[in-house]
Amino acid sequence: MIIVKKINGQEILLNSDLIQTVEFTPHAVMSLTTGEKIIVDETREDLLQKIIEYKRSIRRGLEVVSWT
Repeated sequence: MIIVKKINGQEILLNSDLIQTVEFTPHAVMSLTTGEKIIVDETREDLLQKIIEYKRSIRRGLEVVSWT
């Protein structure tokens, strides 16, 4: 989950795995796999960084698990 800020200032948690596309016009309009659209006040760089950090945190968690 990533924290994003909607254009009204409200912060929400979003499952980044549900993001299908993002258009920047000038706000980020995220189309989700559920069919819902969410408009957020995030830059392209901020969104990308948040998603990368979230994915890395998941991978680090999996690396800790012992498969023996």
